[in-house]
Amino acid sequence: MAELDSQPKSIQSIYAWYSEDKIWVNRRYQRKLVWTLEEKQRLIESVLKRYPIPAILLAEREGGEYEVIDGLQRLHTIISFIETGFSTIDDRYFDVAQFVTAKTRASEKKAFSVTNGATLSAREVGTLLDYSLAISVMRGATDDEIDDVFARINTYGHQLSDQERRQSGVRDEFSALVRELSCDIRGDASSDILSLDKMPSISIDLPKTKHGYEVAAEDVFWVEQGILRSTDLRDSMDEQCVADIAASIIGGSLVERSKVALDEIYQTGSEDNRRIIRALDSYGADRYAAEFKLCIDEIDAVSTEGSNQKLRAIIFSKKNTNPFPAVFAVLFVAFHELLIGENKKIADYKGVKSAITDLDKRIETSRASTSPSERRRNVDTIKGLIRPHFVDSEPRDIYGDHTTTDIDAAIRRSEIEAPHYELKQGMLRLYGDRKIDQAVLDKVIRTICAIANNGKDRAGTILIGVADKEADAKRVRSLDGVEGRKVGHRFVVGVHREAKALGDTPERYFGRWKEAIRSSGLSQGLKDSVLASLSHSDYYGLGVIVIRIPEQQEVSLLDGKMFIREGDDTTEVTEVARMLEIGKRFAAI
Repeated sequence: MAELDSQPKSIQSIYAWYSEDKIWVNRRYQRKLVWTLEEKQRLIESVLKRYPIPAILLAEREGGEYEVIDGLQRLHTIISFIETGFSTIDDRYFDVAQFVTAKTRASEKKAFSVTNGATLSAREVGTLLDYSLAISVMRGATDDEIDDVFARINTYGHQLSDQERRQSGVRDEFSALVRELSCDIRGDASSDILSLDKMPSISIDLPKTKHGYEVAAEDVFWVEQGILRSTDLRDSMDEQCVADIAASIIGGSLVERSKVALDEIYQTGSEDNRRIIRALDSYGADRYAAEFKLCIDEIDAVSTEGSNQKLRAIIFSKKNTNPFPAVFAVLFVAFHELLIGENKKIADYKGVKSAITDLDKRIETSRASTSPSERRRNVDTIKGLIRPHFVDSEPRDIYGDHTTTDIDAAIRRSEIEAPHYELKQGMLRLYGDRKIDQAVLDKVIRTICAIANNGKDRAGTILIGVADKEADAKRVRSLDGVEGRKVGHRFVVGVHREAKALGDTPERYFGRWKEAIRSSGLSQGLKDSVLASLSHSDYYGLGVIVIRIPEQQEVSLLDGKMFIREGDDTTEVTEVARMLEIGKRFAAI
């Protein structure tokens, strides 16, 4: 049984924990960063006035680390203020020069940039750093106990949205599918556990409340297509939409679109919950996720056919700014039933776009359309409209990491999970003569070996066709006339331009990479698994090579040498002691 230890800590001490990467966040139940600027400023004002603020609850983990159970928004607000992420209500910033730990992170570790402007007085800096936070620590807590505590906290009137409340702390397969798939579609995918300083990289920046978070709401599929408002992402309405669609498809019949119906599906042990869990076990979470991403890709392709329009502008006959998750859900199911259920493919994207233009005139969109029977009528109507533009398809591989959603997610994850990812613009030199750069091919092979040595059950990905520097993207534009697609801080420039420069077909170009791996001195098991999962994505016509490094069960070598990842660098291991240490990563537990 867990023990609760109350130990007040100064903000200065908490910041020291933070700077030593001792504070971690579990995305399985924690929300994104959602506080407004005013909420943040009010908290800092309370601290400076020495007013009491609510206690923070942590769970002690191995190695003297702590997992945030309650108080994520407060903790991040305090850290962000110290790192000059925002000012006080009267436009004054924290004076980093007066706090050595923060000054070191800014000047030596380059962890953040100091914002210029008026600052707090020395006395106010001292007041903030000496402020005693009420900290309670759960010691020896199991995952089930932490889940239970979190769920109880969030029934005490905490302002969570309906969907956040459903997802919070639930550990069944359905909630995991919804959460992980939603992260992929939003573009904030990451590992479940990450340090507090990484939270801005997986949080949503809303248009009117710029916090410097990495994921811009307007670039997220749901907002880009007008399906949801940007503020809906803050309340996890996208996850609610994903859950509604998933329950309807996996369960075999359309569910009622209502709060009560979804609550019942999420209620552990309920009849509907057991039914969906059994159905998902049979259907397969990976299979459904792959199908969902394929349908998203196709709907996106229809929207961008000809003139690039928001899906909302296509579907609705009168201009409006209203979200339409209910209409999108039936449209999605119609696409899924044709693409997956009937194994068809789109033959005429322009025809499909024309067929769903002014769709609101052809289907029921009132409140009466939420029942399963009315939703079925709408799905069947949409299928009738678009079916003429589909044709039978040969069996196709929809699995792997090659949908646009997968690639976008991998690019974003590469920024916070560098040891598991590598991005390369291609095999041709960007400067001097445009010949194949053998050094690039060699480095990719070494990186494959290094990623494989990250440890047992740890996979990785290398993307070919992505520039990690804006200067390289500009050079590609100058040389090849290709405008890169920006994702996060990276630019997808594609490889079709290189195939053209080499006089290759896309298939021949893909074969060059395959041959480079096949003829390498990689350990045979690693080589075979990489070749088996190697794939090509059209990615908006640009072309991206996806080199997947599957989980390995033993140390991998390249020509008898061992390589590892250190951050985003690949290095050779020559010391025997270090080799033995790497070997322990694959030891049976």
